[in-house]
Amino acid sequence: MTTAKRDTYTPETLLSVAVRVFNERGYDGTSMEHLSKAAGISKSSIYHHVSGKEELLRRAVSRALDGLFAILEEEHARAGRSADRLEHVVRRMVEVLIAELPYVTLLLRVRGNTETERWALERRRDFDHRVAELLKAAAADGDVRADVEVRLATRLVFGMINSIVEWYRPDTRGASDREVADAVVRLVFSGLRQD
Repeated sequence: MTTAKRDTYTPETLLSVAVRVFNERGYDGTSMEHLSKAAGISKSSIYHHVSGKEELLRRAVSRALDGLFAILEEEHARAGRSADRLEHVVRRMVEVLIAELPYVTLLLRVRGNTETERWALERRRDFDHRVAELLKAAAADGDVRADVEVRLATRLVFGMINSIVEWYRPDTRGASDREVADAVVRLVFSGLRQD
């Protein structure tokens, strides 16, 4: 059975296909031939939408990063006690990760081999630093434990959240998006909050 080639592709549908292929094969292991085959269109049709696979990578990781940085601009992340702001940020990180699962998965897999990957890693470090500063402020306020070093606590929190990309599948029966976010917040803050 032959599958019909798509006559039209939008930049968004092409990006979705590219992210799926990048996640399956790895960015370095993906060629334009792989992308055209997966999309069912010619390579020249892809070049009609983008300059190449690095542009697709930049668009994909930008989508993930923009979602994460937008959290820091939300009212609950900017106002109130540092611990409450941190709790909001942690919950929203889980929600963004789940909502943008393929894009965040790709972001977490970049290694710095290209200019775009190095740019993405730098932005990720900036985001991580801003969350660490929020944790440090909550510790200074006396709202979270001071006996756990801030960088270690930050790495553990990010490790728990980022591991979701390895096991969470929205199509399977199991925990809902909200249940996952609730569980992460409960686990993190039952260990971090000062009694």
